Amino acid sequence: MIKGHNGLTYADAGVDIDAGNLLVEKIKPAAKATARPGVMGGLGGFGALFDLKAAGYTDPVLVAATDGVGTKLRIAIDTGLVDTIGIDLVAMCVNDLVCQGAEPLFFLDYFATGKLEVAQATRIINGIAAGCAASGCALIGGETAEMPGMYHNGDFDLAGFAVGAMERGTDLPQGVAEDDIILGLGSDGVHSNGYSFVRKVVDLSGLGWAAASPFSPDTLGAALLTPTRLYVKPALAAIRAGGVHGLAHITGGGITENPPRVLPAGLACEIDLGAWTLPPVFRWLAATANMAQPDLLKTFNCGIGMILVVAPHRAEALTDLLRQHGETVCTMGRIVPGEGVIYHGQLL
Repeated sequence: MIKGHNGLTYADAGVDIDAGNLLVEKIKPAAKATARPGVMGGLGGFGALFDLKAAGYTDPVLVAATDGVGTKLRIAIDTGLVDTIGIDLVAMCVNDLVCQGAEPLFFLDYFATGKLEVAQATRIINGIAAGCAASGCALIGGETAEMPGMYHNGDFDLAGFAVGAMERGTDLPQGVAEDDIILGLGSDGVHSNGYSFVRKVVDLSGLGWAAASPFSPDTLGAALLTPTRLYVKPALAAIRAGGVHGLAHITGGGITENPPRVLPAGLACEIDLGAWTLPPVFRWLAATANMAQPDLLKTFNCGIGMILVVAPHRAEALTDLLRQHGETVCTMGRIVPGEGVIYHGQLL
């Protein structure tokens, strides 16, 4: 030790272990509220345990997904409206899992920041727990990283990791065929893709986050932070009812690039753009940026957050079931010979 100097501590370097421990204590009730069959133990271990047999599986196949929230985080940080960004994080993972036919079982999060603000972090992780609870999966672990010198001015980053399961042989897509019907489930806005473009459009408009939204009753920042819709429970109900051949989560690449991911070679999605109404947020984005329709369809979900490809004789019953689960459903089109997506009509 240098004479005349007190010894350095980890806190002197900008890392507050006590704050991290306090955060764990504050989020334990929210995590506990997400418990489901299969969960073993609580937060605090070196790893998180899950019992597949206790969850009801006999011959399971595991499915994993990881994702983030992208630059939507920038709006949450700049506005201080962080309570729902955790729902986005969960949705981006579990909505992908269910497209494989899997039931999401558990979730782990990674939260990194320059200086840990316990109150803010608690709000964020409570949002993650809310997303897990709404999806039927358990928040069983995670990592909070305080990294001075890496993140500045209140910045933080989020990533998530979800694991699900299905019985062997039930994976999707499976059985997609010509004349299958395409059902679209309504989105709750922009969800969590395209926000680098969204922020450019907001700059172009000259509006600030606190300005009145041109397309809703909220402020612009609050409107654009509307969380990604969670489709897990309705989608699982449809799968279990029978007749679902494939699902596509409409994320980056929009309606143009995601539905073809469930198609076998030689088949295309024929979509009627007049089957639903373009929500006001997308109409504003398109008008402000002078977007062409093909660009809009390849960038955003355009009001459709999840697509189901279903057997023709099951389409009506599945539509009714999905509506009973609170979904807005439209018949978008059908599967035809061809490649990619074939559009008819106009959204704009």
